[in-house]
Amino acid sequence: MNMENLTALSYDLRKDVIDMICAGKAGHIGGDMSVMDTLVALYFNQMNVTPDNMDDPNHDRFVMSKGHSVEALYAVLAKKGFFSIQEVIETFSKFGSKFIGHPNNKLPGIEMNSGSLGHGLPVSVGMALAGKMNGLTYRVYTVMGDGELAEGSVWEGAMAASQYKLDNLCAVVDRNRLQISGNTEDVMHQDDLHERFRSFGWNVIDVKDGNNIDQLNAAFEEAKTVKGKPTVLIANTIKGCGSSVMEDKAAWHHHVPNAEEYDQIMKDLKARKEAALNE
Repeated sequence: MNMENLTALSYDLRKDVIDMICAGKAGHIGGDMSVMDTLVALYFNQMNVTPDNMDDPNHDRFVMSKGHSVEALYAVLAKKGFFSIQEVIETFSKFGSKFIGHPNNKLPGIEMNSGSLGHGLPVSVGMALAGKMNGLTYRVYTVMGDGELAEGSVWEGAMAASQYKLDNLCAVVDRNRLQISGNTEDVMHQDDLHERFRSFGWNVIDVKDGNNIDQLNAAFEEAKTVKGKPTVLIANTIKGCGSSVMEDKAAWHHHVPNAEEYDQIMKDLKARKEAALNE
């Protein structure tokens, strides 16, 4: 699929997320929108992951460390054929549903339960190390929120990844600069993330527009060429990306659109999809 079609797909999947959240009356909408392009690039252009190869020891691994953005992951996995998007929308966040508000590894396509922030990178380190020890060639990808980086376990994992030269590991920081309590720099100042990760022995790639699938794909391809150290992508994204109703607004970290907001968001997503196809 070419990049224009992937970009168009990202807006269709955002619509699925909006429908999911409105039907379930819950969801971390802002982070879903900022991370969607990363997930589309990974699942439709980079990773060797399908419903048919999950039993293959060499399938690539993905861990959604910022598990509260599970709605975006559900939309992508449904599009890949792991389950029905209609089932997700109809049952999400309802009593007894399989489709709960954080990743659940009882569902096909999900490697680990996540949502307790700071755990995704350390677990991914273990997966990558196991691959090395077993002589397998799969790659491991994980996505963290920038607010999540305040968790100390992230940096323990970062040290271990460098120690074991895990060049089969690629992390992504969804750098939207907002978290539930406000701007990340006000809550826990992050200094220069590039220098911080480099000081832990990582290769660092800056993705200037983390909502641009061309730039993301180029960064993932570059990461594959790096030997002897793990790679992190600092993806500079916009929280709520897709509509000015949501964009760069901390209040949309967890928010259910009302009818008026819903209509405007859907119009905006349709317009952006059309613009992507006409580029």
